[in-house]
Amino acid sequence: MRAPLLASLACLALGACATDEASSGPPPTVLTPTEHYAIEVKPAPVELMLAAHSTGLSPAQSDALRDFASRWAEGDRGDVTVRAPEHGPDSAGVYRTSTATRDFLIAQGVPAAAVKIVGYDAGGDAAAPVRVAFVRYEAKGPNCNQGWGDLAHTNQNLEYPQFGCAITANIAAQLDDPADLLHPRASGPADAARRSTVLGKYRQGLVTGTPLDPQNDVTMANVGQ
Repeated sequence: MRAPLLASLACLALGACATDEASSGPPPTVLTPTEHYAIEVKPAPVELMLAAHSTGLSPAQSDALRDFASRWAEGDRGDVTVRAPEHGPDSAGVYRTSTATRDFLIAQGVPAAAVKIVGYDAGGDAAAPVRVAFVRYEAKGPNCNQGWGDLAHTNQNLEYPQFGCAITANIAAQLDDPADLLHPRASGPADAARRSTVLGKYRQGLVTGTPLDPQNDVTMANVGQ
């Protein structure tokens, strides 16, 4: 029985050695430039502070809200929070300013369900403003101004260390809405009229695609004519 026991112990020892060597090996190398360089997306809240007026919004406040709504439309179009101060300014002025702000934003195209009025404790500050805010996002690309390696050093047939840095930085600078990197955009409404037209042509056996523009005909038979 000693021989099988010794053989089993030897196998266990060899297995342990193999496991230790595999776990202590070098970490896996970066496979693609997108794994080496990445775009960092950070939230950047946009906040507008409005003084509470008993008559509602002033012309200057309306102009500021119009610009605020334009910036909201260019971003992720998330929820807009109207924070009304409590235990501070005149409650009637706060109510009129807050509700007028909500109505103005809705008139500028912000969905009613996206505008929420909440209260916050002003701590007795009679000049506490009505705070209007939404969250937008900013994209930050890698800093490629860190020096470049020897591009002629190709004896290992690998890409140079900075490969992919510039294109990643350019993409970060050109993003229209950095929130697109966090989640996909919602689909727009379907075009019922176009769908009906396409289905009608399909049932008749007609071509459902857009007719080809004659100016785009570049067949070889027409070249040089």
